[in-house]
Amino acid sequence: MTRISVLGAGSWGTALALLLARNGHDTVLWGHHPDHVRHLSQERCNRRYLPGAPFPDTLQVQADLIEAVRQSPITLIAVPSHAFRDLLIRIRPHLAPAPRIAWATKGLETDSQRLLHEIVAEEIGQDVDMAVLSGPTFAREVAANLPTAMTVASRQADFAQTLVSLLHNPRFRAYRSEDVIGVQLGGATKNVLAIAAGVADGLGFGANARAALITRGLAEMTRLGLALGGKPETFMGLAGVGDLMLTCTDNQSRNRRFGLGLGQGLPREQVTREIGQEIEGIMTARLVYQLAQRHGIDMPITEQTYRILHQGLAPLEAVENLFLRQPRPE
Repeated sequence: MTRISVLGAGSWGTALALLLARNGHDTVLWGHHPDHVRHLSQERCNRRYLPGAPFPDTLQVQADLIEAVRQSPITLIAVPSHAFRDLLIRIRPHLAPAPRIAWATKGLETDSQRLLHEIVAEEIGQDVDMAVLSGPTFAREVAANLPTAMTVASRQADFAQTLVSLLHNPRFRAYRSEDVIGVQLGGATKNVLAIAAGVADGLGFGANARAALITRGLAEMTRLGLALGGKPETFMGLAGVGDLMLTCTDNQSRNRRFGLGLGQGLPREQVTREIGQEIEGIMTARLVYQLAQRHGIDMPITEQTYRILHQGLAPLEAVENLFLRQPRPE
């Protein structure tokens, strides 16, 4: 039995903690908000995000961050990307010797557009074992023990295999990858494209437009990924096209639902309030657009989504901008 600390008691962090605890591992779940953690402890369930998924005895809830990470050989982070570096700084003095850091956070650092493995190397150390978890996974389905597959990417093969073994059960399958860059870029960019797909559906454009958007979105995600050192097979796998299809087509995706609301003409504040959870794609749209500009990568869907979210462009005008582009070979 391995002790694992999961930092972040939102829907995804809780689902991962449930998965690990059900697999028989000594799992600690830490949450940022004391009131929320108290409810988790009292009710032994995350009723806000994952009702109907009771906590097993092997899952301990902890409000004290230091106690949560102390003596845990593996720390798994599932907080929003804008809180990622600060959390690393807070836990750094209290980590076990030779810590192993994994994260299920999707996105880039807000100020620098840097990938999160760079932040781990800077704050914890260049030689620390690190891994990223990504792929087509909705928290509610993992919590309900529905069949799921994902990717575990690490440059340390033994750490990747350790995580695969910890996660594996008859309903959950994890695949190893060495492509830390590609897996992270797929997980970040798909949230932007999911907002775009939601906007198109909210405008009533139908299945043809959705299929075209997903396909061309995959093309621009791949262009950026290859330019930054990712591998082409990553974008054709679970962490690329798999996650993209999931978040663009199913309303469990917060990013898709946010785009739907915008496409239907609802006020942004109302849609955000009704969803009631972090919508990573809003900030990520700006970061990915800036990253693409810096590297000279053509990402027209990302650009128009960025302009809708951060420059006030009307959704219908954004679509017209895409179709008025000069015809070119696929």
